Amino acid sequence: MNRFRLRGTGVALVTPFKNGKVDFDALENVIEHCIRGGVEFLVSLGTTGEAITLNPKECREVLDFTIKINAGRLPLVVGFFGDNDTARLTEKIAHFDFTGFDALMSSSPSYNKPSQEGIFQHYMKVAEVSPLPIIIYNVPSRTASNVTAATILRLAHASEKFLAVKEAAGDMVQAMQIIKNKPEHFQLLSGDDPLTLPLISCGAEGVISVIGNAFPHTFSSMVRAALDEDFVAARQLNDILLDVHPWLYVDGNPSGVKAAMEILGLCSKEVRLPLAPATDKTISELKIEIEKVLVAQTVN
Repeated sequence: MNRFRLRGTGVALVTPFKNGKVDFDALENVIEHCIRGGVEFLVSLGTTGEAITLNPKECREVLDFTIKINAGRLPLVVGFFGDNDTARLTEKIAHFDFTGFDALMSSSPSYNKPSQEGIFQHYMKVAEVSPLPIIIYNVPSRTASNVTAATILRLAHASEKFLAVKEAAGDMVQAMQIIKNKPEHFQLLSGDDPLTLPLISCGAEGVISVIGNAFPHTFSSMVRAALDEDFVAARQLNDILLDVHPWLYVDGNPSGVKAAMEILGLCSKEVRLPLAPATDKTISELKIEIEKVLVAQTVN
């Protein structure tokens, strides 16, 4: 298990909707778009995939469809294993069919705001039952509690089941502490698209991306250039997308990226409540920035 690595660009796939239902034709388009764009792995049903507003039947259908369309071409991560009840989460993992997946991603517990000891014990229970390598997802803006560098490192040293952390705390010092002190088998993956380039320069091995849904080729090319330490090329590619990033989040994720994807003809901007679609202002600004990207891509 310690030899398995996810390096490069992973895309946290959106779940397209049409009239309130999962749009499987559009999902196929998105998957093929990402694979043609050169990304290295796919994440199904993370936050960007709106798993929390899909019922269990829909979740299973999306996962099975993604496995079918991917057809073994890229590693697959299943991303909806977050819960604030440890017993309920471990029961779900213990009875889940992971056929077709290479790793699972689990966000730290939200709402109850556990201590660092509670977070550590929670993840160790997950490691006991998981048949797959585990990506720890640290996203304090959503969970209301940070998984500190000390806790992440404690987990990484405690079990080789822990493959990586998707680090979305926005704290470069914390990320550098993890990179400096982690065991060899453990990876840091960026969870913030705009910070991916500097994080790779510090030793991150890749990203689980939102913008990769819309611009997989440009973003994954930037990541590969950075991993190859060609930072001149990486900065040039990063600059192409730099002004798009903010507009993907002003109305929340995935509202922003779905709006961008509708502009690009990939899927509808439709999301499920309590999310709301991107505003007219956001869409107008995205159209301006996307046009600049399309022009830049033809030059590059």
